[in-house]
Amino acid sequence: MWGIGKPRSKLGKWIDQKGLEQQDLAMDANVSKNTVTKACSDKDYIPRHDVMKKLLKAIRKVDPNLKMSDFWDM
Repeated sequence: MWGIGKPRSKLGKWIDQKGLEQQDLAMDANVSKNTVTKACSDKDYIPRHDVMKKLLKAIRKVDPNLKMSDFWDM
């Protein structure tokens, strides 16, 4: 099972629930793996707007109905 014992943000919990890999999201979104790791583990991290848009575009390939507010408080 994914994500046992790790601190996870809303994005991290979603990735774990879907059984996805952080590195795959990083490649699809064309952002660094470190950025995705931080976005998945740090509940207080809010990526820059351009990074957020790239991540959301990649996320919507899996679930087209998700919004930025599903992952980050704005």
